[in-house]
Amino acid sequence: MKKRFCPSPFAYNMTQNRYSDAECAAVYRAIYERRDMRHFLPDPIDPELLLRLLDAAHHAPSVGFMQPWRFMRISCPELRKAIHALVEQERILTAKALDEREDEFMKLKVEGILECPEVLVAALCDQREHYIFGRRTLPEMDLASLSCAIQNMWLAARAEGIGLGWVSMFEPEALKTLLRMPEDSQPFAVLCLGHVEKFYDRPMLEQEQWADRKDLKDLLFENVWNTPCR
Repeated sequence: MKKRFCPSPFAYNMTQNRYSDAECAAVYRAIYERRDMRHFLPDPIDPELLLRLLDAAHHAPSVGFMQPWRFMRISCPELRKAIHALVEQERILTAKALDEREDEFMKLKVEGILECPEVLVAALCDQREHYIFGRRTLPEMDLASLSCAIQNMWLAARAEGIGLGWVSMFEPEALKTLLRMPEDSQPFAVLCLGHVEKFYDRPMLEQEQWADRKDLKDLLFENVWNTPCR
């Protein structure tokens, strides 16, 4: 009598929990085709679509479920110009700090604050010291949670055909003052969102021959530091 195959519960759960091939392909496509965009079209983003992107960020994994992220939508044109001025000031200082690559850096487009239809400032909230779970030994974990929220939004935006650019060149205290943020809060990113003519074929800094992505094998160790994985 032929023995009937009975899959183990572990094998069954693996199959049951997995997305379909098409769904998996869509997830990985968003990951590999996500780009840090710097060129935008002026067309407005539908309010419902913007809310979906923010909701994707809101559902990010969060250490200790503390959800330390706050997003400020910048709708005031004068405030946007003031933020752009802060970024431009830091861009010049960054260029000078690069010494021999200063001229090369100044040719790069590093932000689209005045072009994109939506500007968001991603920040950490105040009174985070109330959250101990996940932060007692590593207080930086609240920043990791904020980064997860930004990445959720970024992948959702790519799937929706919306470009997102992460601008990090600004003086944090100056931006905090400009936005009237609480003393123990912290701005970490100016996010530019908008429709784009096309997504870059490769990351912009790679296309401009500024840098290349490191090989995974050079960043992956096993058991102890600097020991390559077998």
